[in-house]
Amino acid sequence: MGISYRVHGEAQERAWPLSRLPLLIGEAEWAEIAAGVAQRAQLMEAVLADVYGPGRLTAEGLLPAAAVTGSPDYLRPLAGVKPPGGRWLNLYGVDIGRGPDGRWWALGDRAQAPSGVGYALENRLVMSRAFPALAREMNVARLAPFFRAFRAGLAAAAERSQPRICLLTPGPWSETYFEQTYLARYLGFLLVEGDDLIEQDGRVHVRTIAGLKRADVIWRRVDGDFVDPLELNGGSRLGVPGLVSAIRNGAVVVANMPGAGLIESRALLGFLPQIARRMLGEDLRMPHIATWWCGQEDARGDVLARFDQLALAPAFGAAGVGEPGGPVLPAEIAPAERERLRAQVSARGADFVGQEVVSLSTTPVWVDGKLAPRPFVLRVYAAATADGWTVMPGGFCRISDEPDARAVRMGSGVRSADVWVLSDAPVAMETLLPSSENVAIRRLLGNLPSRAADNLFWYGRYLERCEATARLVRVLVARTMEADLGSGGMSETLGRLKNLLVAWGAAPRPEKGAPAPDALTAAQAALFSPGQYGSARELVQRARHAASVIRERLSVDAWRLVRDLDGQAQGAPAETLAGAHDTADRMLRILAALAGLAQENTNHVAGWRFLDMGRRVERGINTCRFARVFADDVATADDLDILLDLIDSQITYRSRYVIGMALAPVRDMCLLDPFNPRSVGFQIARLSEHLAQLPTLIEDGLFEEPRRLVARLQADAQSANAEEIDARLILAYEQRLMSLADAVAARYFLQRPGKSARRAPSSLG
Repeated sequence: MGISYRVHGEAQERAWPLSRLPLLIGEAEWAEIAAGVAQRAQLMEAVLADVYGPGRLTAEGLLPAAAVTGSPDYLRPLAGVKPPGGRWLNLYGVDIGRGPDGRWWALGDRAQAPSGVGYALENRLVMSRAFPALAREMNVARLAPFFRAFRAGLAAAAERSQPRICLLTPGPWSETYFEQTYLARYLGFLLVEGDDLIEQDGRVHVRTIAGLKRADVIWRRVDGDFVDPLELNGGSRLGVPGLVSAIRNGAVVVANMPGAGLIESRALLGFLPQIARRMLGEDLRMPHIATWWCGQEDARGDVLARFDQLALAPAFGAAGVGEPGGPVLPAEIAPAERERLRAQVSARGADFVGQEVVSLSTTPVWVDGKLAPRPFVLRVYAAATADGWTVMPGGFCRISDEPDARAVRMGSGVRSADVWVLSDAPVAMETLLPSSENVAIRRLLGNLPSRAADNLFWYGRYLERCEATARLVRVLVARTMEADLGSGGMSETLGRLKNLLVAWGAAPRPEKGAPAPDALTAAQAALFSPGQYGSARELVQRARHAASVIRERLSVDAWRLVRDLDGQAQGAPAETLAGAHDTADRMLRILAALAGLAQENTNHVAGWRFLDMGRRVERGINTCRFARVFADDVATADDLDILLDLIDSQITYRSRYVIGMALAPVRDMCLLDPFNPRSVGFQIARLSEHLAQLPTLIEDGLFEEPRRLVARLQADAQSANAEEIDARLILAYEQRLMSLADAVAARYFLQRPGKSARRAPSSLG
């Protein structure tokens, strides 16, 4: 299903490790969990409101000031700010574990940007497809009502009745980027990066192809201190300059508020029971593991006295059980390291907490054909709504592959499991669709962000470049296998094919004086070389990267095909001409399937237009290059025949012309024919249609630069005569198409220094 995640520090994504067995929790037991989580969320909201507001907890001695200001997640510029929408927390998460006695304990709070909620949803989707009857017969509580309530809560916090809600992502290198794209698509939110947003006139806007559009709500998945480089972390490239100012003005709701990550600090845990009695008038329903902050002299003395019986962990930060920076058992480390840790606690006690050693119960997993017990941690979520806190009936379960209960992190040796809350009565079939029938009908999905348009455009271009490379390889190896190499004409034509692969950047340029590579060597480099910018392997990688940035706009089928294409390019180089031909052929079939999905399964709105424009402009440029090489004034019949193969027009030509190969008819079919979907003229006409449908910034009746360029180009192509075409005119078409692509980028895409650094060099050499 394309579900994946990335371990911190790794470039490649991993397939999602899903356990075959769900974690089962009864309705009565879950009711206790939900009550404890909702109470804890209420308490954390009250703590944040006080810490960034009147500060009564510190004034009354219930919370040491150093336990607050010592945290890097305490953001001083947010002090005194009233959160737009009235809440510091909109989504709260808490990691909980079940002890051997069956009692549940809170292990750590999550408020910075709680992850896992999307993976919990994906886990449910997979398991419900695998066992549809079983889930129904066991009365498994559904997740859709929780997400509906969460979305409604965000919408209600905004000023406008139909707000624009954005999900702010750190970008495709985030460990949970797949989850973010999935949630944006599932909830109907606009996935944006920091560059997509701009603060102007006290408000935050999205940069779209139609200009600036107001952002009402931002659900951030970027750490709080990175959201505004002006007032917070000046080195951040992930945030929005001026966002904190817009928050002060009450102009944008941010969920969760920057600074909410403060409550993830372990230093606060030891004070929460007393704070709960003071602020809520009741004890905590779900206790957390006993914690002593070593910033207090008495607590530090107790921790040092029981040094080998406790776990030591940093006082600030969100690392959880088994995570780097998480708890360490002094009794299990080397003596020298233990003494060094003890000295650090004595010298800087405020940086440490002592905690009771966690002992988790287990859940069954399927290992080597049998059931085996493994420890687990469950992350439960609560969403703020108009009716209070709504707790998801389930959660994000992580199971260790090792008996060690402290090794529960989404890295190597950890799997996830769906969580089934079993109701005593049948569960109603609910979806994310609103229950009200008064839903306004819309046929457009809003305004397209400039970044999305940029990546859709280049995704189309890279796919088309890859197709051109694969076509060159297929023709080269097929003609090499068929040709009589004693024929000087064919040998010269095959030489042109190899030279074109070199100029294309797909095959390496031979050393001065060295012979040209044979067909197999050129084909291997063009398909599989990781160091050639025009090789299929490199182009597929770039297409996949562009696709990952707009993943929420691609179907599961399209993403599967992209992965299949990548698999072909990452394979072992073919050892024979026939093997190279088969690989190129398989690539072309996958590319044809992707083109078909884009044409028939994608809504023909602005996003599709940029994807198709990318393909059209690149196809036009590539066809011009093919024509300059194989349809020049001295072209042979073999040259023209190969050109028709490259533009997939052999059948049309032979059915239209009884005579053999002739230069003018081939040029016409290649460059001017408005009915040939491979001709340059056809690409220009489609580009004109797309640009005519895109929004303009100023309604003055005048053409913007891209439309002016394409109108002139279309007029010239329509009035051209095939007999008058020469290499100079073909080159002019090629250069004008490249200028058109630049004009589209300048008009519709984000412009900033270094923006084009990720682009591959032109395939034209």
